[in-house]
Amino acid sequence: KSMSDQTSQAQSAQWECAKCGVPLVVCKVTVEYLGSAYPVDLCKCPQCGLVRVPEELALGKMAEVEKTLEDK
Repeated sequence: KSMSDQTSQAQSAQWECAKCGVPLVVCKVTVEYLGSAYPVDLCKCPQCGLVRVPEELALGKMAEVEKTLEDK
């Protein structure tokens, strides 16, 4: 396994779904904003589909993408 796979698995093992109480799994999630879609590996509940967006992603990369799309 690659280092990123091990890191992703370690991150998912630390989180449980607040609704279902089951461990989150890392999978591809499509993030959409203003008609544009981006595939991202995020932790997701295998039962209800709730996705955990880390604060650093929400305030960092996603905020940059939002600003870029809004400026177009």
